[in-house]
Amino acid sequence: METLSTVMLAACVGIGLSAACGFRIFVPMLGLSIAANSGQLQLASGFDWIGSPVALVAFAVATIIEVGAYYVPWVDNLLDSIATPAAVVAGTIATGSMTGEMSPFLQWGLALVAGGGTAGVVQAGSVLVRGTSSATTGGLGNPIVSTGELAGSATITFLAIFIPALAAFLTAALLIWIISKICKKVFGKKDEELAPPPVEPQT
Repeated sequence: METLSTVMLAACVGIGLSAACGFRIFVPMLGLSIAANSGQLQLASGFDWIGSPVALVAFAVATIIEVGAYYVPWVDNLLDSIATPAAVVAGTIATGSMTGEMSPFLQWGLALVAGGGTAGVVQAGSVLVRGTSSATTGGLGNPIVSTGELAGSATITFLAIFIPALAAFLTAALLIWIISKICKKVFGKKDEELAPPPVEPQT
């Protein structure tokens, strides 16, 4: 039976990797595969395939393609339309692979809610930022956004593997920031729609 500290540590790793999946799908999966192959991380039962040499090569190739594609103007916006569900799946797998010896119900419940949910929220924030960049710069500022996302994904992946508690803390702060921005955008628009039109002064 795993101790509570071990479970919490594994959860921090999984949630951190899930947040990284929200920025780039394959960067954290590649990091997870490297860590598993090197013995840095122990994968849960049923996720051994992530630590196989074949998966390592596949994730490496997929990472190169994904990173390069996000630097192609307007292709990055197209990728965002399919990246959200893919990020949720990747986040679910990343957290699920760290759950250790849990019942299947708890394992997949935690993986879907914590892992998939975290990845989905981060991806939503990424889409919001890229959409704003596309609208204000005509897509010219998107490579800067892509570079920031890549750096964020790589950094959180590294921290999740080597400093899980810090990765979890940064993920929590990131989620709070993104949710606040989304709420402000959504409810701000509603307030503008409900606001009465300005009264023009009579001459």
